[in-house]
Amino acid sequence: MHGASRIKEVVIINSIPPDLLSEPARAFAGRSHGLLIGGASVPAADGRKFTTPDPSTARPIAEVPLSGPEDVDRAVRAAHAALKKSAWATMPPAERGRLIGRLADLVEANADELAELESLDGGKPVKLAKIVDVTGAVGALRYAAGWPTKIIGDVVPQSIPGAFSYTRKEPVGVCGQIIPWNFPLLMAVWKIGPALAAGCTSVLKPAEQTPLTALRLGELALEAGLPEGVLNVLTGDGSTGAAIVDHDGVDKVAFTGSTEVGRGIAGRAGHALKRVTLELGGKSANIIMPDADIAAATKGSFQAIYYNTGQACIAGSRLFVHRDHFDDVVGALAERASTARVGPGLDPKTQLGPVVSAEQYKRVTGYIEQGKAEGAELVAGGGRGGQEGNGWFVEPTLFTATSDDLTMAREEIFGPVLVAQPYEDLGEVTRKANATEYGLAAGVWTRDVATAHKVAHQLEAGAVYVNGWGRMDPAAPFGGVKASGLGREHGREGLEAYLETKTIWIDVA
Repeated sequence: MHGASRIKEVVIINSIPPDLLSEPARAFAGRSHGLLIGGASVPAADGRKFTTPDPSTARPIAEVPLSGPEDVDRAVRAAHAALKKSAWATMPPAERGRLIGRLADLVEANADELAELESLDGGKPVKLAKIVDVTGAVGALRYAAGWPTKIIGDVVPQSIPGAFSYTRKEPVGVCGQIIPWNFPLLMAVWKIGPALAAGCTSVLKPAEQTPLTALRLGELALEAGLPEGVLNVLTGDGSTGAAIVDHDGVDKVAFTGSTEVGRGIAGRAGHALKRVTLELGGKSANIIMPDADIAAATKGSFQAIYYNTGQACIAGSRLFVHRDHFDDVVGALAERASTARVGPGLDPKTQLGPVVSAEQYKRVTGYIEQGKAEGAELVAGGGRGGQEGNGWFVEPTLFTATSDDLTMAREEIFGPVLVAQPYEDLGEVTRKANATEYGLAAGVWTRDVATAHKVAHQLEAGAVYVNGWGRMDPAAPFGGVKASGLGREHGREGLEAYLETKTIWIDVA
């Protein structure tokens, strides 16, 4: 996993036109990168590195350290020291909130740079990165900044004469936080925001495909005044994540990623009796009822699956349309797919960027070929969207099918591939929608408020969207049921995942 030389990195970064990559983003991407441990930028203990590529060209952007067990141990020790030496856990709540708010301000002030880095490293359209990823990160941090002054316990009504008891909320401790590549900055903030608010310290590991914005976030945290060691950032691969999960000094693990990896983390954390939250995969059903606003439902269903090039855990990848409207909806979706602009993430005209990696490209195109072989009808897409060269482009792809047995109708693809199926009645479609191991999100389009509530109650999912898709707010709990995860992020429930309850008894007789 050795990367390109520094000379090649500089040449590659400098080949990007100034109107597409600003000087701050260019300077950060092209510099020498280290791990953030205890407030210092340091190389991996064994000197190993790996490259992070540009998905739009498949060419390397930069080298970053590949963390090993020794680096994990150093970071965990730094995080433990920060709990005590910096008094982060016992810092006055208003001060802790002020520092988190200061970090939010710095993320906002560097929004253009962060969006460009996200686009360069992950391939997503730069406009999307700024509007969704960076703006969402700022909002999540500001929401988290309000929590420290509102963490309270309770006085417990007692039936024991002469006894007084109360509870207090205390931070879990050191948190190992492992984030995915589809929304790197946003997912990092979703993890560190409540952890910092609760008084925890963090060892953050970004995905190996998209390490740049996490490293930049770590720099901004120090600039904001967070004490050294409160936030540590380790770049690396799956072995780095495994070392974090297995480290005795990690008190809680938070992971967003595939269900397969999540099962393994749950088993290891369970054996060690560590606290764990998991936000995992999905195969979300999107239902268009016969009374729906068909134009709005079609537009919303297109965004539900092709947003972020289909690389979203909540992607509405299974579309069920009443038979009366099936042909019209499929035709309209195919027309939209055929005119969507596929291109490099940094191009401001791009609507769908590439998928993130060669591995993901092989996975997505493999499902497309398998769908054809299994008898699904390819209505639109399936190619590279007119993009030549070495980038990992997949145009928005639409299949129709009548069977639930298709592999692509059951397994999470995590790419711009939609399977549309007709249905006859409500009972049939809710059974089909729930016939999956996943339960992260679902949607229904209808003008009837009674139908909206009825279907929403019947769908087995952690989030149900009615006449829209993908709404997110830091105050609204988010997470899945069944194989889509354990626990919730956001809101009070997301904060509570980083707190322990201590009950204190005092004899007053």
